Amino acid sequence: MAEITVSGIEKSFEQDRVILDDVSFQVDAGERVGLLGGNGAGKTTLLRIMTGELTADKGSVIIPQGRRIGYISQLAEVPENALVEDVLRMAFADIQRVSAEIEEIQQRMDQGEHSDSMLRRYDQLRTQFEMMGGYDCEMRLGKVANGLHIPHAMRTQPFSSLSGGEQTRIRLAVMILRETDILLLDEPTNHLDMQSIEWLEDYIAHYKGTVLTVSHDRYFLDRTVTRIIELDHGTVEFYNGNYSFYVTEKEARYKLQMKQYEKEQAKIAQLEKAADQLSAWAYSGMDKTYKRVISIRRRIEWLQKTEKPTREERMDMGFSTVPFRADYALRLKNVKKSFGERTLFHDVTMTIRGGGERVALVGSNGTGKTTLLKAILGEIPTDDGIVQFGPSVRAAYLPQQIEFAHPERTLYDTLLYDLGLEPQAARNRLGAYRFRGEDQFKRVSQLSGGERARLKLCMLMNSAVNMLILDEPTNHLDLDSREWIESAVEQFEGTLLIVSHDRYFVNRFASRIWELNDGVLRDFDCGYEKYRFIREREMEAEAAANAQKRAAEREAEKAQKAQKAQERPGKRDAKLERRMNALEREIQKLEQQYADLEAQAEEFASDYVKLNELEEQKALLQEKIDQQYEEWEKLEAQLGG
Repeated sequence: MAEITVSGIEKSFEQDRVILDDVSFQVDAGERVGLLGGNGAGKTTLLRIMTGELTADKGSVIIPQGRRIGYISQLAEVPENALVEDVLRMAFADIQRVSAEIEEIQQRMDQGEHSDSMLRRYDQLRTQFEMMGGYDCEMRLGKVANGLHIPHAMRTQPFSSLSGGEQTRIRLAVMILRETDILLLDEPTNHLDMQSIEWLEDYIAHYKGTVLTVSHDRYFLDRTVTRIIELDHGTVEFYNGNYSFYVTEKEARYKLQMKQYEKEQAKIAQLEKAADQLSAWAYSGMDKTYKRVISIRRRIEWLQKTEKPTREERMDMGFSTVPFRADYALRLKNVKKSFGERTLFHDVTMTIRGGGERVALVGSNGTGKTTLLKAILGEIPTDDGIVQFGPSVRAAYLPQQIEFAHPERTLYDTLLYDLGLEPQAARNRLGAYRFRGEDQFKRVSQLSGGERARLKLCMLMNSAVNMLILDEPTNHLDLDSREWIESAVEQFEGTLLIVSHDRYFVNRFASRIWELNDGVLRDFDCGYEKYRFIREREMEAEAAANAQKRAAEREAEKAQKAQKAQERPGKRDAKLERRMNALEREIQKLEQQYADLEAQAEEFASDYVKLNELEEQKALLQEKIDQQYEEWEKLEAQLGG
């Protein structure tokens, strides 16, 4: 059954700039589809047309009536001074309205009103509340907040105080909590750390609705989509597989079309040569020869079916290196940095060896990775410790937030003044980085995020270096640009220190992992896949130890309660006694449920996403147990009095 039907969509923003040209496709219910294309290809424009934010010049989008669509930009405006917790609970607005009416009727009944119509309405609302998942709101909220790394401290902050990336993460959480039928995701992994991305992948894997996602995250696409729709020069191409299949199939199609094109061109050249020769004879009065020329010309027209295939020209510039003469590239000794009472990292002692070592610095958002890079570069002072580069190190740094000293200048002028290049050399260099024609005379302030990154790299690569420090180098880049920078980094023979959430990039280049977590920097002298394997085993052991500890604590608590029960005086209140017995049975039942969850936690110890979900359920169950014990203790005190 078709969930999304796009028919003949056309859209232009300027008279001569066609973004979408007769775009048509269908997404069936339950499908996972990736929407690909270069920067500016019209992906976000198409999503906004689907949601009604933009109007197409021509064509239509049909979505069955009643389908709930999740799209971040469609979420309601956040009230001024709203806390993050308030924003998250906006997802439950419909449930909250039902809950408020239930509470109102409950108050009226407490005051003595008991009409039949009121009781019927009360029962209807209770049933509706349950069907809407009202009793599971807290569990769902905890699960999503935990999965997207939205800690309790952040939930108590004003929403307006968060960074743009953090606000996007909160809005993504709200969209997920709404439990829609169709998810339209536009670069959903841009502001997520690795663990949050993996949680989102698991969520999509179990999501019962339809997903259409725009993403440049290749691991994410491979693990979430089963079909690719590519926007290319306003039209669409279809690939029935994930991203890896798309890459292989696209290259195969290119080669096949090029082979067909070259075959046709060779035949056309042969026929044109024959036609030219016959034309010379035809002018000598040979009418039959003239008819043959016409026949050949018609055949040439008929043969010209295949267009010459094109693909994005690859940038062929790379980093130039200078010799490295030292035993080490970087030394850190007892480095510490705090902001106020919060220590981001302490006692950091590490050495990056010389000779082309490649280190990836990983960790959750907010742990201090970028701060550590800035401390290494001397952009911010450390509280303690020593940072020392090797004597022959020539480092280049690509920051996460790219800025230029003179954004009012054109790209051409920027290279003239900042790099001191001659006019023709500046134009040639910009051209090598795909800034051609009028693009070279754009102001830097007009560039997109990906274009700014490309210009910065263009400038960095003008100097010879032997160490690269890259902070999220593939952010904002389309797939072609990501592949280009990977090619450039692969050719680079010097030392590499990167911060990145792009698992494909880290897996491809890192030979060593630094993990920053809870203020401590750990060193894993291995690649990304082995690092993940080690961490998964550590999490299994930690989960098992925690389970044993909690089981022992519960047994001790039960023994203490039993001891108190034996010490109760003989004179009893029968009603309180019955309630205490009932509570003991309920507690026993809840503790059995808790034990079952413990067993499941051991079974899924290597699946941190499932483990997090089980931990949330255990926390809620423990809260109920504590409440029951609290009531039991009050009754016990009354009986003891």
